[in-house]
Amino acid sequence: MRKFVVLALVVLMAAPGALLFARGGQEAAQVDSVEVLHWWTSGGEAAALGVLKDNLEAEGIEWIDSPIAGGGGTQAMTVLRSRATAGDPPAAVQMLGMDIIDWAELGLLANMNEIARAEGWDEVVPDAIKGFSKYDGNWIAAPVNVHSTNWVWANRSIMDELGLDIPTTWDEYIAAMDAAEAAGYVGLAHGGQAWQDGTVFEAVLASTGGPEFYKRAMIDLDDAALRSDTILKTFQRMEQLAGYLDPNFSGRDWNLASAMVIEGQALFQMMGDWAKGEFLNAGLEPGVDFEGFRTPGTQGTVLFNSDQFVMFQVAPQYRAAQNLMASAVMDPEFQIAFNTVKGSVPARTDVPDAQFESIGQAAMRELREANDAGTLHGSVAHRHGNPVQVMEAMLDVITAHFNGQVSSQAAARAFVDAVAQAR
Repeated sequence: MRKFVVLALVVLMAAPGALLFARGGQEAAQVDSVEVLHWWTSGGEAAALGVLKDNLEAEGIEWIDSPIAGGGGTQAMTVLRSRATAGDPPAAVQMLGMDIIDWAELGLLANMNEIARAEGWDEVVPDAIKGFSKYDGNWIAAPVNVHSTNWVWANRSIMDELGLDIPTTWDEYIAAMDAAEAAGYVGLAHGGQAWQDGTVFEAVLASTGGPEFYKRAMIDLDDAALRSDTILKTFQRMEQLAGYLDPNFSGRDWNLASAMVIEGQALFQMMGDWAKGEFLNAGLEPGVDFEGFRTPGTQGTVLFNSDQFVMFQVAPQYRAAQNLMASAVMDPEFQIAFNTVKGSVPARTDVPDAQFESIGQAAMRELREANDAGTLHGSVAHRHGNPVQVMEAMLDVITAHFNGQVSSQAAARAFVDAVAQAR
C-alpha cells in the first residue's frame, strides 16, 4: 500500500496581525517529528489511529502522541485553547464540525480549492459533510471519515437466548429491554456523560419526529418545533430508557458501556459507530456475535459527525506538506485502511465496499441514500448542528432530565427556554 505523510501544520493566532507556527522555519521535507492532539484513546480508536501513525513513521517522521481522554472531544478542545493561549500549540489536531467553522470565521484557514478541484472532491463528498469542509465556497478541510450516531449495538447471544429479533419499532425496542431485564441482564448500557446523553436524545428525537422534524428542531431551531408535543414525547421516551440503566452508569466512559455489551452483561448500547470498532477489536463478528442497527424509527435517517483535518494559512514552504496531507487523507486507499479499523465509513461516496464488513457496507449504502434523500443531518451532540453555546444549553437540560432531576414536562419547557437564551 502506498505510504502517506499525514501532517497538519496548525497555525494559531498569537497576536493581532501575527501568526504563530506550530513548527519553526524548517522546510516541510526537513520536519522529523509531529505532535498529534486527539481523543482517539480507546481500543478500536487507538487501532485506527495506528494507521495514521504507521504511515507517518514509514516516512521517517516521529509520532509524538498527545491523547486527551474523553470520546466527545470537548476536553481536547479545552486543552487546545489552553495551549494556544500559552503559545505552545501541537502540530496536528483532530477537529470536528462547528469547531472548524469557528476557525474559518477568524479568517485563518487556507484555501484548498486547487487540490480539491484537481482531485474532484466536490463530486464525491456528501453535501452535508461539505457544509463543514467548505466555508464561503472554499475548501478548508479534508474529511477523513463519516461516523453516524443513531446506532444501537446488541449482544447476539443474549438476543438468541431470549428469542429476540432486531427491533424495528419503538414498542419492539422497549419489549426487548423488558425481556433482558426480566432475565437478569442490563437492558441498556450507558455512560452518564453529557455528550452520551445527547447522543441518545437526538436518536430518540429523530425516531419520534422523523428526519424533517429533527432538522427543524435541532438544527434550524424552529420555535414551533421546539414547543411541539414531539419534544415532550421525546423526553418521555428518554424517561423510559432511563429505567433500563444500571445504577453505576454515571460518569462511565462510552467504551466501558460497550464492554458491558461485549461481555454479555447488557443487551443494548445506543452509541455512534465508533463503538463498532470496540466489538471488532475484541475479535467479534457482526451478525454472529453482535448486531448493529439503526435506532428503531430512524431507518433511512443518518445523523453524522466527521473527523477532519483543517488547513491553516502558512508560509509558502509549508504548502506542499499541506497539499500532500490533504491528498493522503482523501485517497481512497487510505480511507479504506482507516475506516475499516475505526468503525466509520469513508468521507467519499465512490470508495468500494469490498473490504468492509456487513455493517460497514450497510452504513456506506445508507450514507449514499441519505445524501440523495436529504435525510443526512449533523449530530448536534457531536458539534455538527449548532454553535457550542446552543449545544451545551441543550445538553444541560437533557442530562438533568436523564438523571431524574426534572420531570419530562419541565424538561420540555426548559429546553425551549435554554435554546432561546443561548442563541
